[in-house]
Amino acid sequence: MSQTASLLTSPPVLPLVAPSILSADFANLGAECQEAFDGGADFLHLDVMDGHFVPNLTMGPALCQSLRNQFPDAYLDVHLMVQKPMEYIEDFAKAGGNLFTGHIEADCNPKELADAIHTAGMDAGLAINPPTDVEAILPWVESFDLILVMSVNPGFSGQAFIPEVLSKVETIKPLLRENQRLQMDGGVSLTTCEACKNAGCDTLVAASAIFKTDDYASAITGLREG
Repeated sequence: MSQTASLLTSPPVLPLVAPSILSADFANLGAECQEAFDGGADFLHLDVMDGHFVPNLTMGPALCQSLRNQFPDAYLDVHLMVQKPMEYIEDFAKAGGNLFTGHIEADCNPKELADAIHTAGMDAGLAINPPTDVEAILPWVESFDLILVMSVNPGFSGQAFIPEVLSKVETIKPLLRENQRLQMDGGVSLTTCEACKNAGCDTLVAASAIFKTDDYASAITGLREG
């Protein structure tokens, strides 16, 4: 559907950098996202929270649709921090999402989740929270296009990076095919990105480290090359 439709399977440069719009100024969201793309961002990360799975409420399909309308060629990475992700697959597919990531801790069968996401025409992701043992996600890795390791307890941007999660990355990385990505999200910054990459992450999500700076391009380049 767009020039970025195969971004996860055929990335131009690794690591990929995805600004999380959770830290953007929503009153100026379009302009800030454009600046991020101009600064070298590979795609946008949308954090969807239901107030039950995590103690926060954020965006829904309508915002995803607005971003799709403004950025028809953008790859939109939708991260569902919700209790029942299966209920939202069709809505986000219709709203223009490219990647739909649910959680291993959510109320669903991971294989059924992956199949439903693929049937809806999106790439499928599976996330794991810091307190969850890595063994919980290992049986399901093969079914997904992307595995997301959370490096903070999900809910709010600006939290401190939890270094203990790097061991999960090191465990998961050898299990992945060439066309699967391994993403880190939470507290990713210029001081933590090197450890993420060394552990095996090839996709970095950053919120405050990009949108709370005065120079998005320098921040994105620093994350990619730092």
